[in-house]
Amino acid sequence: MRRMVKIGAGISLGALAGALLPAGAFAADELVVTSERRAQNVSDVPEAIAVIGKDELVRIGADHPSEILARAPGVLIHRGNGAEHLTAIRSPVLTSGAGAGSFLFLENGVPLRSAGFANINALFEAHTEIADSIEVLRGPGGALYGSNAIHGVVNVLTPAPTEDLSGFISFSGDTVGRFKGSGQLSNSYGAHGFYAGVSLEHEDGYRDDATLDQQKATLRHDYDGGAVTVSSIFSFDNLNQETAGFVEGPNAYLDEVLRRTNANPDSFRDAKSVRASSRIDIQASDTVTLSITPFMRWNEMSFLMHFVPSMALEENGHWSVGAQSAAYIDAHDGFSIIGGVDWEYTEGYLRETQSIPTVFSYTQGLHYDYNVNALSASPFLQARFEIAQGVEAVIGGRLDWTRYDYINNTADGVVGRFLRPADRRDGFVTASPKASLLFDIGGGKGYVSYARGARPPQTTDLYRLQINQTSDGADPELIDSFEAGWKGAVNERVNLEVAAYYMMKRNFFFRDADGYNVDDGKTRHVGVETALNARFTPSITLDINASYGVHTYRFDRPVLSLPNATEAIRYGDDVDTAPRWLAGARGTWAPESLPVSGEIEWIFVDHYFMDAADSQTYPGHNLVNLRGEWRFSDHLKLTLAVRNVLDKLYAERADYAFGSERYFPGEERTFSVGLRADL
Repeated sequence: MRRMVKIGAGISLGALAGALLPAGAFAADELVVTSERRAQNVSDVPEAIAVIGKDELVRIGADHPSEILARAPGVLIHRGNGAEHLTAIRSPVLTSGAGAGSFLFLENGVPLRSAGFANINALFEAHTEIADSIEVLRGPGGALYGSNAIHGVVNVLTPAPTEDLSGFISFSGDTVGRFKGSGQLSNSYGAHGFYAGVSLEHEDGYRDDATLDQQKATLRHDYDGGAVTVSSIFSFDNLNQETAGFVEGPNAYLDEVLRRTNANPDSFRDAKSVRASSRIDIQASDTVTLSITPFMRWNEMSFLMHFVPSMALEENGHWSVGAQSAAYIDAHDGFSIIGGVDWEYTEGYLRETQSIPTVFSYTQGLHYDYNVNALSASPFLQARFEIAQGVEAVIGGRLDWTRYDYINNTADGVVGRFLRPADRRDGFVTASPKASLLFDIGGGKGYVSYARGARPPQTTDLYRLQINQTSDGADPELIDSFEAGWKGAVNERVNLEVAAYYMMKRNFFFRDADGYNVDDGKTRHVGVETALNARFTPSITLDINASYGVHTYRFDRPVLSLPNATEAIRYGDDVDTAPRWLAGARGTWAPESLPVSGEIEWIFVDHYFMDAADSQTYPGHNLVNLRGEWRFSDHLKLTLAVRNVLDKLYAERADYAFGSERYFPGEERTFSVGLRADL
């Protein structure tokens, strides 16, 4: 049998375990790659990680990544229009620079974007449609991950080449004019393995003037030379969408006519990205493995900012080159060390132009035009060792050094409400220590852990300023996390994972409703998460995930503008857009003797506050989805799905701003049918 690259083995075997157990369920032999950037048993990871495996991803047939990540405890994705989204992982749903920079989105262990240039809608760039598995690490990323791994990490893993010729082609369509197609082909010849995957999507749009077209492609080549293995991956994404903004007014999402309208018919988002990486593993000895992953990325995006009065056009992009490197030393007595250096060089740009006449202080013409060149270097070291029978310790740390060289391409100073800083250079150094204990207890493994997450400010927080703001006060954001958990088998039919966390975040940067920088915000995050899998019979399983979290402000921030008084912050108030309860359950039926299988899914989102002053509330919602499959043969099957079975009128996102309730309405009941043919 051809031996796969280490990370490739983690991908393929992790997906196998994911096929046997739903997301969040614990299996002692399940492999994950996110924690150490190599395959390891999930039972040996002193962190909370959920895995959505290949078979489950195929069964979901997701129209949007939010459908996938809803299966991980403590995760909420607010779906916007088209491919857009906002993320929460052990956090409120975060926006602006905090929303872009607080979550680390990876593809095969490599960040989708350069730190400081993150995309708040980053998941649309990952090729989730053909993914082999998706791993979600909740909480700070620890020693091996640095910038942006504040609240969590999402790692999308590409399928490894198969030993024999295999592939599939699939098509689906639904009652809101959404049509999708995917295909892949894979084979191996001696030491070389090849994989190609492509996916296409077109949406007419649930709302007016909201079409979407997207194309993605992934190519992979694996080489096994015995002591040297190489895995090279190329990814491409192209998105063209018309964008529908908020519907506004009291409970506007309940109006069957208004919820389908679009007050911004000219809005759009066009984006392209290319990524390439090549992981090289060298087995230097029985105990030493050297790994280096050079990578490059390029992206560009333009969109109309329908959410502000200027309706300005933003154009941004960046290209990067860099490498991840690590040395793995695994002694025979259980002692191991991982050490290495990650580095990256980036050149990025941003332009913002208003074509409509001046509106208040939003002036017609050029608002911003700047470039930022960035350089980062991050050494890290982690050690794992046994301190007593059945007790292991993991201790590590990471140092991130980042430098931004900002170049203003237009006049310095104030134009209308816009402040253009003069050319400048900014540097940041952050440290991310981690310490954990992992111990055998009660038929499973328990752990206690401390980790710090840290990130420099986003470049837009520093250089895309408005009057009354300054870039001088922006400091790196820090979060200190304390976690305890247990994962194991309650009995031969029930697997359980529980985790509790306490996190304090400081230097939380945002712009308040008066337009001033807040660079010293503090928030506290306390919660409990659980994931359970019960196999009642060989054909019937139940998968449950639930979380309870309290996310509160730990500072005061008055607002002087009366129209925006609802954005005043008081110590101890819940952070807006932070439901306390999130839950989901899925029952699956897959009899071996019949050519049919099915799944029923329930999703619950608790009520949450829509503004910082906690004066406006969204009541939450319950959704029910059905999915089924009919296998005509081993090579051909029909898939059926009914999303939002009860035809619930709900909001994917609820917000309150400028004295008005604003909503992204969720889709009503939708029927879809698909056909998949396998080689």
